[in-house]
Amino acid sequence: MTTEASFDTTALDQALDELRADASAWVALPLKDKVALLDGLPQKILDLSPQMAAAANKAKGIDPTSSWAGEEWLVNVWAFVQGVMSHALVLKRILAGKAPVPPGAVHTRPDGQVVVDVFPVTAYDRLLLNGYGAQVWIEPGFTAAQTRKDAARMYRGAGYEQPGVALVLGAGNVGAITTLDVLDQLFARGNVCVVKMNPVNDYLGSFYEEIFGEFVSGGWLRFVYGNADVGGYLAHHPKVDSVHMTGSATTYDAIVWGDDAEAAARKAANTPILNKPISAELGGITPVIVVPGEWSDADMRFQAEHIATSKLNNAGHNCVATQIVVISRDWPLADKLVAEVRRVMREVEPRRTYYPHSEDKTDKACAGMSGVAFLSSDKSRAIIADLDPHSAASILRDEVFAGVLGIVRLPGATAREFLSNAVEFANDVLPGTLGASLIIDPATRKANAAAFDEAISRMRYGDIGVNVWSGLNFLLGYTPWGPFPGQTPQNIGSGTGVVHNAFLLQHVQKTIAEIPFRPSPRALLHGEWTISPKPVFFITNKTTETTVRRLVQFLVHGNTTALPGIFASALRG
Repeated sequence: MTTEASFDTTALDQALDELRADASAWVALPLKDKVALLDGLPQKILDLSPQMAAAANKAKGIDPTSSWAGEEWLVNVWAFVQGVMSHALVLKRILAGKAPVPPGAVHTRPDGQVVVDVFPVTAYDRLLLNGYGAQVWIEPGFTAAQTRKDAARMYRGAGYEQPGVALVLGAGNVGAITTLDVLDQLFARGNVCVVKMNPVNDYLGSFYEEIFGEFVSGGWLRFVYGNADVGGYLAHHPKVDSVHMTGSATTYDAIVWGDDAEAAARKAANTPILNKPISAELGGITPVIVVPGEWSDADMRFQAEHIATSKLNNAGHNCVATQIVVISRDWPLADKLVAEVRRVMREVEPRRTYYPHSEDKTDKACAGMSGVAFLSSDKSRAIIADLDPHSAASILRDEVFAGVLGIVRLPGATAREFLSNAVEFANDVLPGTLGASLIIDPATRKANAAAFDEAISRMRYGDIGVNVWSGLNFLLGYTPWGPFPGQTPQNIGSGTGVVHNAFLLQHVQKTIAEIPFRPSPRALLHGEWTISPKPVFFITNKTTETTVRRLVQFLVHGNTTALPGIFASALRG
C-alpha cells in the first residue's frame, strides 16, 4: 500500500523511479568497478571532514576549543573512513582470488560453536591499536567449513539474495550510522537506496551528497529530507522493496503495525501494514558488568573514566550508552568505584544535551527515586545509586538516551558467583540485546577462566565489550553491529539484522571486542603486553582531536612518516 500523503510527493516519486531504473545496473556493475568507487571515498571524506565536524559541533553546541570537539572526528569521520576501507580490503581479497576470511581465523570452541577472528586485520591495526581484538560468534549449528564457505557468498557465485530499492531511515544522533548503513545496503545487500535524513542532523546531508557524488550520479543513491510523514510515505511506497531503520521500537511499531486505534489489534493478529523486509537497530538498556577483583587506585580511576565515557559520549545520546552499572554488593571496593565514577562525571567539561526530549527522559528516570545525585548544574548528568534490581524503576525499563546512570548491586562474594548473577540479571531483567560490557582484571580472569568463558557464552547481546565499552564494535568496520538474534516483529526489542559486516559473514550471533584492562606503560608493569596508551575515545583523553585527525590522514594516505606524530599525540592523551 502507499500511505496517503498530505504533501507534494513528486520529488520523492521521481527519486524512486530513478533508483528503480538503475537498480539492475548496480547489481551488474563489475566488482572491480565497485571497489574503485569505494577507493574514491576516503579522500573525499578527508577533504570535507573539517567542515563536517565543525557543522556537527555547532549544531550540538560544542565550541571549537572545547575538549568535546574531537568527538565528531572519532564517531563521524574516523568510523566512516574505517567502514569504507574495511569493505574495500575484503572485496580486494575476493578480486585477487583469495578467501575473504583467512582459514586460520575460523575456530571451533570446545562446545562446537564457531568463532571468527575479525580484528586486527592489518599490520597497522596491530601497531596502532595494539592489544585490541575482536571475534564474531556464529550461531550454533553451523560448522567452520560452512562459515568459511558462506563468507561473502554474494561475491563468490551465490549473488545477492533480493536486490532492489532500499529505504534507509537515518539516525539523528551519530552521523556515521547513516553513512555506514548506506555502505551496507550497497555492498552487502546489492541494493540501491534512498536515504531519508533525520531532521536532528540533516545538516550533514549536503556533505554526504558530495562524498557519495558518484553513487548519486550513477543513479544508485538518493538523499531526501523531511519529517516522519516523509519516512512513512517512503516505507510504504510500492517501489521500495525493503527498509532499514535506526531509532526506537515505537517508531518501528508505527511503521510495521501503524499508530492508529487498530494498531494493537493488528499486532495481536500478526497482520502488519508493512509487508516487506525491514531490519532495525533500536537500542536498549545497556549494562556494564564489573567483576570484583583486586584493583589499585590507578585501576579504579582508569575504569571510572571508562564507565563515564560509555555514559557521556555524545551527551549520552547513544543506543549503547551505559545505563546500568552492575557491581557486587560484597566487593569491598564497590563504593570506591561508584565514588570515582561520580567524580569523573562531575569533573568533565559541561555540555548541553541536544537530542529531542532528552530532558523529559532524564526527569522520568529520576522522578521519585531516592539516592539521586545530580552531577551538573543543568541536571543533565545524574547517578542513581543502590537501585533495587527487582523494582519497576523507569531506569530499569526505559532507555534514557541521556546522561543518567544507575547502579545495581547484586550478591556475589566470589567472581564466579557474581558473574552468574550478573549475567542472569542482564539477560532476563534489562530490556534489549544490543550491547553490554564486562570489566575484569587479568588476575581475576585467569583465576576464574571457566566462569568467565561461561558468562561470555551465556550473554544474549549482539555486541559485547570485554574491558571496553561495547561501542567499540560500532567503530571498527570489520565487527558486525546489531542485536542478538531472535527478535520478532511483534516483540522487536533491540531490532533485527546486522550491519558493518565487512567480511560479509552469515548467521552472526554476537561480536566480542576486547582491549587490555590497563593502558601502557602501566599495563607492561603488570604483565599485559601492550603498547596502547589511554584509548583515544575516552572523554578524559586530552588529545582526541589531534590523534584522530592524524589517524584519519594516515588511513587515507598511508604515509608511514606520520606514525611518530600519531604515537606522540596518543601518548599525551
